[in-house]
Amino acid sequence: MDLRVRGDVPADPFLGAADLFETECDLDLPVYVDVRTDPDERTWAAHYEDRHVLNISRQAATSAMARELVVHELAHMARNEEGHASHHLKTEEALFLALSGESVERRKVAHCYQIANHMKDIYADDITLSVMPSEKLVSFLESELARAVATRSGPAPWPESRRVTAGSDPEITAVNAAFALGLVERHDVISRDHRLYDLAHAAADDAPSVDLDAFKRRFRSLGDDPSDSDYRKTLVDATRAYVVGESGTGMAAD
Repeated sequence: MDLRVRGDVPADPFLGAADLFETECDLDLPVYVDVRTDPDERTWAAHYEDRHVLNISRQAATSAMARELVVHELAHMARNEEGHASHHLKTEEALFLALSGESVERRKVAHCYQIANHMKDIYADDITLSVMPSEKLVSFLESELARAVATRSGPAPWPESRRVTAGSDPEITAVNAAFALGLVERHDVISRDHRLYDLAHAAADDAPSVDLDAFKRRFRSLGDDPSDSDYRKTLVDATRAYVVGESGTGMAAD
C-alpha cells in the first residue's frame, strides 16, 4: 500500500494500520493523509480518480484510537474501490425518494444522512473487524453512547464515518444505539449482559418514537453485497421508518 502522511505527527499508527489492513485487503490507489488542526473534524475519507485522501485531526491522529480510526477509513476506501453499492449510491437520491411529499424538519434530514453513514460504516467495519480485535471499538462505542445518553443535545458525527457520539438529541441517539448494537451483534463480539445493552435501552426510553429493536435489525441484517436497487430500497425504508414511522419490508426477524 502506498500511504503518505502529510503532517507533523508520528507515523507509527498509520503504518501499523496499513500493516493490519494488508493482512486481508489492499488498495490500488495511493492514500494521502492530511492532518488537520480542527479537533472536531476527527476523520473522513475523500475519493478521487487517482488517489484517496484521509483527513484526520491532529487530536485523533495522536489519540489512543488512531490506529483503529485509520483502519476504519482504509476500509471505506476499499469499499469505494470495489464499487460497493453503499459507497456509490448517492444518499440524496434515496432521501429524495423517501421524503418526497413529506414536510421534514431540517434536523431530521441531517439525521437521515447520519443513518446513511451508519449503513456505510456497517460495511466498512465488516472489513475493520476482520483485521483487528474488537475490544477498543466496543469500548469506544460504549463510552460515546454513555456520553450521548448523559448529554442529549446537539449533533453527533464522526465525519463521513458517523458513529455514536456525545451530544446527540434523543431520537438520533436511539438510532446511534441501534447502530452500535447492530454492529456488535452482526460480529458477535459482546455478551448479552454487556453494558452497551443497558445504555441502548436508556437511549430508547428517551425516544419512544424510535423502534430500537427494529433499527438494530436493519443494521445487523444488511446484506453483504446488495445490488444498487436493493441497497436503495433498504436506505429508503430506513429513512421512512425514522421520519414517518413506516416499518418497510424485508427486515430479518430476531
